Amino acid sequence: MVISKMNANFQSSWFGHPRGLFLLSGTELWECFSFYAMRAILILYLTDQTVNGGLGWTIQDALRLSAIYSALLCLTPVLGGWIADNYLGQRRSIIIGGILMAIGHFMLAVPNNMINLHVLQVFYVGLSFLIVGNGLFRPNIFTMVGALYREGDTRLDGAFTIFYMGINIGALLSGVIAGTASTYYNWKAGFLCAGIGMLISLFTQLLFANRYLGNIGIEPVAKKQRRTSDSNRKQPLTLIERDRLKAMVIMGLFVVIFWAGFNQADGLMNIYSQQHTDRMIGAFEVPAAWFQSLNPMFVIILAPLFAMLWRYLGDNEPSSPIKSAMGMLFLAVGFICMIGAVMQQDSDISVKASMWWLVAAYFFHTLGELCLSPIGLSLITKLAPLRLLSVTMGAWFSSSAIANYIAGFIGSHVDDAGPLTIFGGIAITAVIAGILFVMCSSTLVEWMHGAEKKAVRTQVKTDVQILSVVP
Repeated sequence: MVISKMNANFQSSWFGHPRGLFLLSGTELWECFSFYAMRAILILYLTDQTVNGGLGWTIQDALRLSAIYSALLCLTPVLGGWIADNYLGQRRSIIIGGILMAIGHFMLAVPNNMINLHVLQVFYVGLSFLIVGNGLFRPNIFTMVGALYREGDTRLDGAFTIFYMGINIGALLSGVIAGTASTYYNWKAGFLCAGIGMLISLFTQLLFANRYLGNIGIEPVAKKQRRTSDSNRKQPLTLIERDRLKAMVIMGLFVVIFWAGFNQADGLMNIYSQQHTDRMIGAFEVPAAWFQSLNPMFVIILAPLFAMLWRYLGDNEPSSPIKSAMGMLFLAVGFICMIGAVMQQDSDISVKASMWWLVAAYFFHTLGELCLSPIGLSLITKLAPLRLLSVTMGAWFSSSAIANYIAGFIGSHVDDAGPLTIFGGIAITAVIAGILFVMCSSTLVEWMHGAEKKAVRTQVKTDVQILSVVP
């Protein structure tokens, strides 16, 4: 018997929230574990020597592939959300996507000696399964969280806090567990860990969804949306709506710059930690993949502090453009730390940089993320016309795909330009972008036509909750 939405939401709860929230959080925790495990070890696997089980690619080729892979991970959720809305429903999309992702991970985990000359073919097919599965899984797990609550339910802000805490816990565990398995066993063991994490996510959803989610996410919702949007599309955009769209476009361009720098974490900075960083603590060598757990760890620690800061500032809370400028400047400081690491090596490549340069870089990058990242989805919900909400959301995801591709393209030129030029160039670009953000902040706020002022009290609660999960 299918449990009604009301029964699923309001008759059984933990800590004042529907039990379905904790089911979705647990499902996403393990999906993020598998997702960030790939982020932690993919580049290292590609560039490692074949005698160590890697593919022996050049840094340039590895970063180019990583750029394409990351960009497709950001683009396919747009299509996956459309398929769920029109044909499969969210629950079926999550199950099918989870199955495809698990298959992809296990294909990557097949030992090279078992497939001999077909290593690359199996590798590419495995990545393809991950890309398609991610497109079906990721957008729909997020929308189901909102479906647990009635419109106007004040618990929704706290719900997203719990949900995103699960995301960061999964990301934190992935670098440690998959990185350790890759370092002390082999790369295939790391991919196997990612596949096991995806299976846990999948079985969690299969075992408890009917019990805790009721009929949420079963039926496609496109018919109702289509009726509404068809009537609304006939209405021309108002002057206020056009101004708000202009504000979103301008801020979106700046956000691409931020993520193009931030996403060096799993690319160039990941390689730098492997090849040019002194990772020894006494007799113990810290696995390079562990550095990928620094960002989620800092998010878990700092997000509540940011929430308290915005609440303390009250009406003096910075506007979205000023927060974005702060994020840019923190990004620049992080890359100044990376410049320090390169300068410590000087001209002697046999000298390795202190790992604390990287720790500091990830710390400042996380500060920038917490200032800028919440603007994404919240900006769309505040500014986009309702009849264009889906299109605008898709465009925002596409901008993340562009940022991921640019990140890989920039990093791939490290052999030609050198790390000092790359890190320095990103730092300078971030500073310039931050200054421009400040200069045009008044105009952007004016184009928002009061959306910032109306949303300021709600934004205090939501700023650290809506963190981007499109790397």
